[in-house]
Amino acid sequence: MNIPMVDLKGQFKALQQQIEAGFRDVCETTQFILGPRGKAFEEEVAAYCGVKHAIGVASGTDALHLALRAAGIGEGDEVITSPFTFIATAEAVSYVGGRPVFVDIDPATFNIDVSLIEAAITDKTRAILPVHLFGQSADLEPIAALCKKYNLKLIEDCAQSFGADYGGRKSGAYGDLGCFSFFPSKNLGCYGDGGMVITNDDDFAREVNVLRNHGSRQRYHHSTIGYNSRLDELQAVVLRAKLPLLDGYNQGRRKNAHLYTERLKGSPIVPPVEDGKGLHVYHQYTVLSPVRDQLHQALTAAGIASAVYYPIPLHQQDVYRDAYASCRLPVTEAVSAQVLSLPMYPELAEEQVHRVCDVLLETVK
Repeated sequence: MNIPMVDLKGQFKALQQQIEAGFRDVCETTQFILGPRGKAFEEEVAAYCGVKHAIGVASGTDALHLALRAAGIGEGDEVITSPFTFIATAEAVSYVGGRPVFVDIDPATFNIDVSLIEAAITDKTRAILPVHLFGQSADLEPIAALCKKYNLKLIEDCAQSFGADYGGRKSGAYGDLGCFSFFPSKNLGCYGDGGMVITNDDDFAREVNVLRNHGSRQRYHHSTIGYNSRLDELQAVVLRAKLPLLDGYNQGRRKNAHLYTERLKGSPIVPPVEDGKGLHVYHQYTVLSPVRDQLHQALTAAGIASAVYYPIPLHQQDVYRDAYASCRLPVTEAVSAQVLSLPMYPELAEEQVHRVCDVLLETVK
């Protein structure tokens, strides 16, 4: 039984007629960029997230970049964030001339350890950028309190958490700006690259709109150096088809996650933790094991995919290593050596989950 990390084909088959009809309509109208479908999708996301504004951009990385620029983060500014995430989080800070300040993670949730943030704040700190890793929100209430105390911006990296919530508020709606990725394998994924920024702040929304369209407020009038970063109409077709089904998709992920956890209970493999402060939507189901590589090899031999997210923390990446040579983040470094992500998608069948667990448990017994 071959089991992939993610299977997008089944989801496509269920929506094929709707998506193909939408593609034909876009091609017939020839309005491919900044058209009515993208606008409608922005309005639908804003309503879903409970915010005033949603602005489609070309990728999740662009969402972070443009959000930081809109928030006024620039040369020499420090942004506190997690070292245990995809590099786009830190890249975006570097794009604007800022300096990522890495704070160690909570060993249970893998999100930034809020108890360590205040000690990292300096007179150069301008924002805190928590990452809602693997589908679970970071602990936002104490982070927001620190932002208020020190007059900092709170920018949420929601690339892996579309549909999650924290204290009843949707992911991305808690801070000043929320940033999403629609990479194909995300909980809400398109058929290429895509992203979105959400906010309740009118000024931030206006600035992101200008930045995504070559710094233009009026056609052929450019008030700032901007970018070419628009969510195109074909991607909007896909995302609009999927958005009404997202909560169901996430429930499917949660069902599979809880089955994994039940099967692995009592074994030396440590399952992910739900902290109870919001809805975890399991973009990834990530376990801990000191014999991670052995488990990975056993799964591969059985035709089952698995992946390591992330094997090298950001402060140890080649691009940042010299600048952070003295940085020691023991929890992050220990976790990165033990994490293994298992197949996770809404259409994953119970028998497939059981098969994955059978191989894991046989390997560690």
